[in-house]
Amino acid sequence: MKRVGITGGMGCGKTTVVAEFDRLGVPAFVADKVGGSYYNEASFLSEVRKILGNGVFAPDGSVDKRRIATVVFSDKEALARLNALVHPRVMADFDRFCEQHADKPYVLFESAILYDYRLERFMDRVICVYLSLNERLARLRERDHADDGTLLARIHNQMSAEEMMRRADYVVLNYEGNPRSRQVEYIDRELRSKN
Repeated sequence: MKRVGITGGMGCGKTTVVAEFDRLGVPAFVADKVGGSYYNEASFLSEVRKILGNGVFAPDGSVDKRRIATVVFSDKEALARLNALVHPRVMADFDRFCEQHADKPYVLFESAILYDYRLERFMDRVICVYLSLNERLARLRERDHADDGTLLARIHNQMSAEEMMRRADYVVLNYEGNPRSRQVEYIDRELRSKN
């Protein structure tokens, strides 16, 4: 079974493309969602507290992800320590996910930070979902209700969409009116037919 990474910058429409693969019966592991679930575990929260301190917690003891984002955005060492806590767990969970879907020709591993943390080395192929910066900003303004300055700061904290596209084995151009399903069907045929 092949492991196929799917990545792209914020607001490029990875979720929509993953849904197209789902329609074709391809299982998808969404790394952000799985990683986010760890914040419901007491032992994980204890480790987060050791790394980031009490300031990232709400009065009720739950983690405030916006505060975490603010801290790690300006503190690269804290970000590296948090990633060292999260990424090995995510990859172990992905290994279990692959075992559960061993009868499939391939599975997807969806992550916006695939290249940033060299997770592509665990993949057989990589798909990049691409959308121009202006269209991404328009989508993100609507989705996140944030101003362009905030959005651009977050976008520029990631690898550029053009660099992701250059490194990928396949690219889905996710513009409105572009035949997204036809692109996904082509990639699906390729992945099923090649060893």
